[in-house]
Formats: sequence, structure tokens, C-alpha cells
Amino acid sequence: MELNVLGTELVVCCTNPATGYFRDGLCRTASQDEGTHIVCAIMTDEFLKYTKLQGNDLSTPISQWQFPGLVAGSKWCLCVSRWLQAEKMGVAPPIVLEATSYKALKYTSIDLLKRYEAIFL
Repeated sequence: MELNVLGTELVVCCTNPATGYFRDGLCRTASQDEGTHIVCAIMTDEFLKYTKLQGNDLSTPISQWQFPGLVAGSKWCLCVSRWLQAEKMGVAPPIVLEATSYKALKYTSIDLLKRYEAIFL
């Protein structure tokens, strides 16, 4: 059982489109995952523009990979390094702590992650 940053069972981030290194909806990783896709983020227009400028276009559909492109409000497993980079630039998207792998704590603090916690009413 994979854990999240809160120490409870990791929950699904998104299955439509399927996200995560394993494309099973979970933000978990393996040694082959060079990007360490472990942060479940909720896309914002600001972040999507930023990451496109960094060379990682998440908004353009890619039909051969059955990827519809992300829009503001979409959830996606981000590389922890890209999320931290965006945080330093002031454009980090909110995150779902329950769907963010505990392995993110190797790269940042729970306090920083909680500042970006998505709150659903």
C-alpha cells in the first residue's frame, strides 16, 4: 500500500485522462520514473502557460497518446521538481494532499505542501 504525504493510503488523482507514471491514476513512482511524478496538482491557466514555456506542454492534445490536453481544473500527477520550480516562480498550482505520494517529503516539507492544499467544499 502506497502512502500519501498525510500518512494515509494514497488515493487516485485522476483517471480521465489517466495520469501518473503508470497511467493508473495514482501519483506514485518507480526507479525508472526520471521525473518523479508524485504531486497531484489541479491545473491553473497560469501554471499551464508556465510549464509550456518551460518545454512541457500539458495543454495541447496528443491524439496518438490519447491525451486530450489539460485545462484549468484538470488534475495531473506532476514531477515534484517542476512543482517546486513553479512554486519558486509564484505559479504553483494547488495540490491534493491525499493523492500526493509521501515520497514528495524527500524533496520538500509538509508545511510547504499544506500551503497549496486544495480545499473542496
